[in-house]
Amino acid sequence: MPYEPPTHTVERSLRATTGAKVVAGLDEVGRGAWAGPVTVCAAVTGLRRPPEGLTDSKLLTPKRRAALAVQLESWVTAHAFGHSSPQEIDELGMTAALRLAASRALEALPVRPEVVILDGKHDYLGAPWRVRTVIKGDQSCVVVAAASVLAKVRRDAMMAELGVGYEDFDFGGNAGYPSPVHRAALEALGPTPHHRLSWSYLDALPRWQHLKRVRSVPEAASLEAGGQLGFEF
Repeated sequence: MPYEPPTHTVERSLRATTGAKVVAGLDEVGRGAWAGPVTVCAAVTGLRRPPEGLTDSKLLTPKRRAALAVQLESWVTAHAFGHSSPQEIDELGMTAALRLAASRALEALPVRPEVVILDGKHDYLGAPWRVRTVIKGDQSCVVVAAASVLAKVRRDAMMAELGVGYEDFDFGGNAGYPSPVHRAALEALGPTPHHRLSWSYLDALPRWQHLKRVRSVPEAASLEAGGQLGFEF
């Protein structure tokens, strides 16, 4: 199915209305996985023409995505990754873990963005960052699409490495997401040190339910502690 390539429209608008010179795009991967970290990429691209075929990573084949990531690494002005571990996800909840990973990615950039374009409907980042949320930003915004591809390729590689010694789980094939092989391995062997133990998949595994963790910090409390005040444009 044909798709419209992403553009710099949102970034140009933000530059014009805010005076920002450095605009970053953020995208995450791993939110719905049972195992592994949640990973966020922060990218800065400027307004140059992007590599051919750039779009949301989910619309690309693994081969094309990997090749495009190699191009993007030298094409983007800057990029950095942030991760939240399964243990941090269990302790804080996903929204706060996403904020933590995103903050780590942004802080790791060599330049500090004045505005951040965040893929999706909800601003999980908040103050002190100035955030513009864009639904399907990974398809419509060049800078977010670039972050999408880079984040997916980096996390997939990390999951393949984490799978060494846990071949029955096929982390290299499923990246920690639900799959028949993953489900069967969990039922037979139980969770690995890379699994999120607060996730509901354990409810369907009576043999391993005693390992399930309950967060000591409720999601609402962690959100309040992190602050949710953003900026309107």
